[in-house]
Amino acid sequence: MSQCLESWGRYPKATPAKVTRLTDRNAPLPQSDLPLLVFGNGRSYGDVCLNDGGHLLLGRGLDRFIAFDAAQGILRAEAGVLLSEILDLIVPQGWFLPVTPGTRFVTLGGAVANDVHGKNHHRAGTFGHHVRAFELVRSDGSRRLCSPSENPDWFAATIGGLGLTGLITWVEIQLRAIAGPWIQAESRRFANLSEFFALSAAADTEHEFTVAWVDCAASGRDLGRGILLSGDFAPASAGSGKRPKAHGLLNVPFTPPVSLINPLSLRVFNALYYRKPEGRFLTHYEPFFYPLDAIGHWNRIYGPKGFLQYQCVLPPQVAEPALSELLARIAKSGQGSFLAVLKRFGEKPAVGMLSFPRPGVTIALDFPFIGNQTLWLLKMLDKIILGADGVIYPAKDSRMEPALFGALISRKLTTAYFDEYFQSNFSRRLLFWS
Repeated sequence: MSQCLESWGRYPKATPAKVTRLTDRNAPLPQSDLPLLVFGNGRSYGDVCLNDGGHLLLGRGLDRFIAFDAAQGILRAEAGVLLSEILDLIVPQGWFLPVTPGTRFVTLGGAVANDVHGKNHHRAGTFGHHVRAFELVRSDGSRRLCSPSENPDWFAATIGGLGLTGLITWVEIQLRAIAGPWIQAESRRFANLSEFFALSAAADTEHEFTVAWVDCAASGRDLGRGILLSGDFAPASAGSGKRPKAHGLLNVPFTPPVSLINPLSLRVFNALYYRKPEGRFLTHYEPFFYPLDAIGHWNRIYGPKGFLQYQCVLPPQVAEPALSELLARIAKSGQGSFLAVLKRFGEKPAVGMLSFPRPGVTIALDFPFIGNQTLWLLKMLDKIILGADGVIYPAKDSRMEPALFGALISRKLTTAYFDEYFQSNFSRRLLFWS
């Protein structure tokens, strides 16, 4: 059967693809004369999860836990298991994900294929640093056990490899111990980027988790203002806070005819958010790590045209002036993002050949798609990133050009490991051009 599946950003618009639901990790891959691609839970923002006119393998059917060593915190599960399902199992037993992105509704295989990062990169690195092993199935039917010691080159090519090396059937990860589900958090305001860099450097030394929100609508003296959030898992003696309400209580039931994110709503939201009370507080891990997960289908607020997420990393030595230029350009355009996340990456070398994180500062922004204005703005941001020797996150991209992708990694280093029958809109756009 054919189906039209969307990315989370809903841009670009996908066209139908043949779909097959995977249910047996030991079964051979479906025979197909179309290019293959695994589609997990559809939380990728750009086109790495799309395969227009191709054959999508629906990975969520591989949803079984295989083994869990509750004493050592070692979990093996099929690649279609969601991080949320893992958390439901491990948190009551005193364990947590070693690294988690901003949503828990991604698959385990997707977390590996995109080598996701989180608020603790400065200490824990990426998700790939905590992967012990996985199985990789190629289109020729071969199966490889991949780990740091067995087939280490395939291990490195597949972590962050965007699903282009084959099908990951199962993954084994090392978890981290926790005393309970509570986070001792602190929120602090900063007036500009210089204050951010000073506060962030101190917070990274003192806390396991740090991240900042920055006001993209601000300009002039307020350029670069924002809020730094830091935190650590609380000891058992800290007690408990207020449990969050069940997911799905808030929901965007339909797509409005136009984006609800516009210059007016952006300025109002950002001004109010910047004035949130500062201080220390105890919170459950869900609102701390996954604030948007509390709103079902939140991507619909951007209207029928969807949105583009733009995430880059800038080298430490040029990060402040490059960020100032980038934020000034966004503020002048009037197309700011209310989901603007700022974070310092640590020094830990990446495991994956195509892994995005590297030393420097990363900023992630969501822009409602309003046509050529949006594409023009992002091209202007591209020039700033290229001029600063920065790179863009492929897992969230839907429109970068070859020069920016070439800045990320040498194609000769990775394409030898790609399976020619596993392709995506992204790979055809940037890797397999003639």
